[in-house]
Formats: sequence, C-alpha cells, structure tokens
Amino acid sequence: MRTVTRFSTLERAEHIAVMALFVVLALTGFPQKFYDHRWAQLLTGWLGGVDTARWFHRAAGLAFGALLAAHVLRLVASVVKRTTSFSMVPTRRDFADAVQTIRYYLRLGDAPRFDHFDYRQKFEYWGMLLGSAVVVGTGLALLFPIQTAQWLPGQLIPAAYVAHSQEGLMAFLVVIVWHIYNAHLNPDVFPFDRSIFTGEISEHRLQHEHAIEYERLTQGPGAPASDNPYRRLSWPVQLVVAPIAGSAFAMLLPAIGVGVVLKAAFDALPGRRARRRDSRSPS
Repeated sequence: MRTVTRFSTLERAEHIAVMALFVVLALTGFPQKFYDHRWAQLLTGWLGGVDTARWFHRAAGLAFGALLAAHVLRLVASVVKRTTSFSMVPTRRDFADAVQTIRYYLRLGDAPRFDHFDYRQKFEYWGMLLGSAVVVGTGLALLFPIQTAQWLPGQLIPAAYVAHSQEGLMAFLVVIVWHIYNAHLNPDVFPFDRSIFTGEISEHRLQHEHAIEYERLTQGPGAPASDNPYRRLSWPVQLVVAPIAGSAFAMLLPAIGVGVVLKAAFDALPGRRARRRDSRSPS
C-alpha cells in the first residue's frame, strides 16, 4: 500500500521528546500534588524520596521549557523566511467543521471533509502550546520565587502554585481522555497511530481522514496550493494574528460544542419539532 510523508524527522523527534518529558513530569509531579494520599507516598518512596522526585521534576521541567522555546523560535523563523504553510493555524472553516462534525454525530448532517490537519488536531496543538506556556511560566516562578517577587507582586507566587498544579492536572486529563482515544482507541488507528513515529500515512487513511489534501495530491505537482488566508499577510502581522487565532480557537471550541449540542437538544423537543413541521407545511 502506498504511503505519503506526513511528519518530518524533526517533528517526530519533538513528539518523542514531549512524550518522555510528559511521563517524567507526571510521575514526579502528581505525588507532590497529592502528597497526603497513600499511593503518592508509595510512589515518592519508589522514586527515592521527595528530594529526588523534585530534582527530576525540575530537570524535566527545564528541558520541557527549552524544548518549547526551541519549537516556538523555529516557527517564528519559518514565518519570517516565508516557508511555513500555516496548516496548523485555525481558520473559519475549522469552526464550521467542528459544528458540522457534531451535527454529523447527532445525525443532523453529513460528515465534514478535512485538509492536512483537522480541527481536532489544531485544537489539541494550540491547547498544548497554551498549557505549556502556563506550566513553564509558573514553574519558573516557583523555581525562582525571590527573583520573581523582585519584579512582580509577591501574591503571584501562591497563584503560580495553584495555576501550575491545576494546569498540570488538566493537561494529564486531556491526554488521557482526548489524545489517548484519538491516537490509540479510535477504531481507525487501533491499537495506535503509527504515523507520528514512522512519519508516513497510508494512502487509504489519507483519503478517508484528509480527503481535501488527498485530492490535491492526486492532481499532481501542478495542483493549486490550499488557499490559506494567513499567507496573504505580511510576516509581522502573521506573528501576531496566528497565535491569537490559535489561542481563541483552543478556548472557544469547547463552548461551541456545548452550544451546538444544546441547540440540537432544544430543537428535538416534541413541541419544538411540531411547530417546525407546522411552519414548513403549505398553508
């Protein structure tokens, strides 16, 4: 079966590094958050004590911060050099695809067709970037509290502790509930999605999951590139607009999903459906 290259070597290496650091941070961070639970005390003992757990947590956190900074700098350089495709930056189509997907699950419409990245992948990516910025920023404030208090109000130190702890827990739950399903339990990829490790995706999966990209590739080298609105902007504007669009998308998508479900439930009420049928019937 033919395959198509989906991820570069650098992108695959970044994913493996994030996986490894995430596991270390979770194993060494949660015992400190839930220190009064028996399982946390046992895990801390297995790790060699609280001082050892803290050392590994801080080392992994600094490595994760360096990885995040390198990733962001690489993206900035690609924008300045005009070599990025902006395929991971949300557009209005992604909002429409999210609504259409929920309507499809509720049997109210057809399934949407996706390009190189769908709205779920963009939501997870930008959510990870925002969450990473929070845990890295608050982690540095907790690691250097005196230096932080010299420049910022001291009340931010306990606030940073709460934000760091809760954001770490939320990131763990998102990975368990959202990412594990999409990458492992989804019937289309079970037992796991190999493309992020091999860099390749089968032609059949590409046609099924990213139909728009598949059609563009089958047209050959002369096929027109995807019409991305961010490409028409100057690079200084791109550096401002793209993060704002991604952040807004990550924060608004859950609310949009809840709104679509509530509207569908309201429309399904017996009295509501009867009134809609009466309004459609000829007088």
